[in-house]
Amino acid sequence: MLLDFTGLPARTAYQWIASSILPRPIAWISTISPDGANNLAPFSFFQGITANPPTLMFVGANTRDGQKKDTIQNIERVPEFVVNLVPFAQASTMNDTASNLPYGESEAARFGVDMSPSVKVRPQRITASPVSFECSLDRIVHVGTGPLAANVVFGRILFAHVKDDVLADDGFPDPAKLDLVGRLGRESYTRTRDTFSIKRPDR
Repeated sequence: MLLDFTGLPARTAYQWIASSILPRPIAWISTISPDGANNLAPFSFFQGITANPPTLMFVGANTRDGQKKDTIQNIERVPEFVVNLVPFAQASTMNDTASNLPYGESEAARFGVDMSPSVKVRPQRITASPVSFECSLDRIVHVGTGPLAANVVFGRILFAHVKDDVLADDGFPDPAKLDLVGRLGRESYTRTRDTFSIKRPDR
């Protein structure tokens, strides 16, 4: 099968990308509006990009009618956010928070997500998340215009909350103990408990 992406409608292109680039980690992003309203939403175009300086990125695509999502609007106005990782135990609740609520209505309050204060940023973190990264906005890069165009958000990691019970003997998180979920295509997900190891070549 051959696909010419230059002629595909945006929605079809998205389906091919989202069904082929697998698995994708999920950033459960908490933000706050200028008047103090909390927002919570998941994004699966997400990755760490560099340790110097510690930086991650996620993509908040425009809605199908070309509008910026609440998360992006909040970060543009209050340039801070928290990336909460999603354990399997919270997968269903995470999915609930993808609901399209009116701007200013809290997904955490609607779906019973317990939140805790952050240390260096105004948005709160998800209490049950095994790892939460507090971030300040580095920059937003806009790619494309209109429906499903991208707002690529780069965040400088300022502080992290890590639950002690997810650490391995070497002091770093153990994928099995984290038991994170990753996004696949359609409505499918995977978990980080199914792993294998390969020794890296000497460099």
